[in-house]
Amino acid sequence: MICFCRKYLLLLRQENKFNMPESTEIQIVKKIKKAKRGALFFVDSFASIASAKTVNKALERLVFSEELVRVAKGIYVRPAIDPVIGVVYPSIETIAKAIAKRDRARIVPTGTYALNLLGLSTQVPMNIVFLTDGVPRKINISGRKIVFKKTAPKNVAAIGEISKLAIQALRTIGKTEVTPEEIAKIQSLLRKEKPARLKHDLFLAPAWIQEIIRPVLKAAKNE
Repeated sequence: MICFCRKYLLLLRQENKFNMPESTEIQIVKKIKKAKRGALFFVDSFASIASAKTVNKALERLVFSEELVRVAKGIYVRPAIDPVIGVVYPSIETIAKAIAKRDRARIVPTGTYALNLLGLSTQVPMNIVFLTDGVPRKINISGRKIVFKKTAPKNVAAIGEISKLAIQALRTIGKTEVTPEEIAKIQSLLRKEKPARLKHDLFLAPAWIQEIIRPVLKAAKNE
């Protein structure tokens, strides 16, 4: 089997369409090779190596040679390979978190997706909505869509992985619609949250949600 670098360079030499310095291309390939399988890349992941135009051309060639997969416009992955099922693509949440990290933005799952993550709904929405303090945008991925919805910084300031989902799930259900069973389920999940994070996030929630969280925090303090 031809190694990754050699295979890529041979393809480039077959068609001399891209007048890029070989050293630049090799740097791009080496950086990709150093990353773990499943790693995501953006054009600006290589900003320190070359211009966006040069990087774009190199990434196009890597997609053509099947060393990278384009998961969305401007987003690429060096796919993980499972011996049984073959190519393993990154999850929607993995992609969303990578975009947020690149943009230095905070995101929080909301809507039906938050309910699904907490086990309160079996529905898997086609449009995955995240609140963000970054740039609002929509990204199409294989028929599904990631939606980043601009919100106030307070709404993405929660630090607990469970508590931030619980707050958004309860917001989605609504004060007048939430059932005792749903409250019990959410409180059970919140018992797994770190008390310090739960205390922090308590004051970011609306008053009626605070009343659901407070007994859990009180019980944690008494343990």
